[in-house]
Amino acid sequence: MSGPSSLSLTLRIWRQRQDEPTGRFLDHHLTDLSPDLSLLEALDRLNQQLLLEGERPVHFDHDCREGICGSCGFMINGQAHGPRSGTTVCQLYLRDFSDGQVLTLEPWRARAFPLIQDLAVDRSSLDRLLMAGGYVSVNIGSAPEANALPVGLDVAAQAFEAASCIGCGACVAACPNASASLFVAAKLAHLELLPQGQPEAPRRSRQMRQRMETEGFGACGNQLECSAVCPKEIPSSLISRMNRQASD
Repeated sequence: MSGPSSLSLTLRIWRQRQDEPTGRFLDHHLTDLSPDLSLLEALDRLNQQLLLEGERPVHFDHDCREGICGSCGFMINGQAHGPRSGTTVCQLYLRDFSDGQVLTLEPWRARAFPLIQDLAVDRSSLDRLLMAGGYVSVNIGSAPEANALPVGLDVAAQAFEAASCIGCGACVAACPNASASLFVAAKLAHLELLPQGQPEAPRRSRQMRQRMETEGFGACGNQLECSAVCPKEIPSSLISRMNRQASD
């Protein structure tokens, strides 16, 4: 049984300019929407409508629209990235919603993610976490021969899984404490699991954990909301790994 050929939606969107101390939700109604449109394309259509009416368009981040960069993230009906698991906002299509449904869109809410405008936040705190230690600085000269450092298949798979983090910030937004533990744990694991990253592992862990506190991220409360909303489905077990190594 096929769904409706067109949809009507009400987008209840958080509107707040950067220079305004408070914001508010405003309802925007859209009709005759194709179910094959993405949610971001629906926002594009809304912005065209607002511009024609002489109104300010909705500010939201986006780039590749292929689920790779994570810049499109915001809350949809209280869920980071929306109702589908393992999915970024740009991968949501209107067929995932019902005709006449009200969608409440709001930005990530975290002290470390100051609001830019409407649905966009400043996530540069994640960049600063990486600058604190999310890299390998050991001078190894020219590129080594590929088979000089054997890496087991299981270890390589774990490292690749951790490295799939796109830094969208959904884990922070979903956590009641606004913790960046899953993000940091993923960045630590994908380097520590490989031989090149092991010499600096203690220093890297110490500096990135300290930077988390400096940036205003909260502590992990083990509620695991972070892993549940992660579009790359990075496991929460990496946080346990990070905490065990910190206590060694």
